[in-house]
Amino acid sequence: MLWPMFAIALGFLGLSVLAVLAVRVFLEVRRLSSQVVLASRRITAASADLEAAAVDLARAGHGVRPQ
Repeated sequence: MLWPMFAIALGFLGLSVLAVLAVRVFLEVRRLSSQVVLASRRITAASADLEAAAVDLARAGHGVRPQ
């Protein structure tokens, strides 16, 4: 009777460890996804700034173009 109880206790302990690790993975994935969203917003803002600068540069260079 001792060995089946020991096996059940080890099984419960193993499931508990897996549950804790699953929670840790879930929290890290949420943190990573928030960082990805922040990086995406920064890239979008930088892209808009670059596009505006390119338009201004194109306007300035259009009048200086050799003929």
